Amino acid sequence: MDQLDKQLMNLLQKGFPISERPFKDVAATLNSTEQEVISRVQAMLDSGLLTRFGPMFDAACWGGDFTLVAMEVPDDRFEAVNEIVNGFEQIAHNYQRTHRLNMWFVIGTETSNEIFEVIKNIEQATGLPVFNMPKEHEFFVGLYLPA
Repeated sequence: MDQLDKQLMNLLQKGFPISERPFKDVAATLNSTEQEVISRVQAMLDSGLLTRFGPMFDAACWGGDFTLVAMEVPDDRFEAVNEIVNGFEQIAHNYQRTHRLNMWFVIGTETSNEIFEVIKNIEQATGLPVFNMPKEHEFFVGLYLPA
């Protein structure tokens, strides 16, 4: 990463302009060009340096809710269970861990009660228990690079 990449990462964590040409607005702040900013974000995504670029919505502010859950899935069933879980529209993302609880995902719903319904439905569809780990306290973590 060069200095412009670091400045771009730092700036984007603080917010993204809501405008007709937000990348142009970011570029102006960094004394760069719109195409250069777009290219660098895409390069960071392509290289895996960034795993995601997009908005983060707080479902609770809209009357909904979300929770982190985990499952212990036998290795020989992982792909099949993964397909079942990802088939639920309320699953925000799903990833594998090297741990006894090897499948972790986020459930986002329109109401708090719906979370329990989705968990029950996943348990019925997979035959496996789902461990609900609701947020107790929210932390905001940012990685700011010396530029």
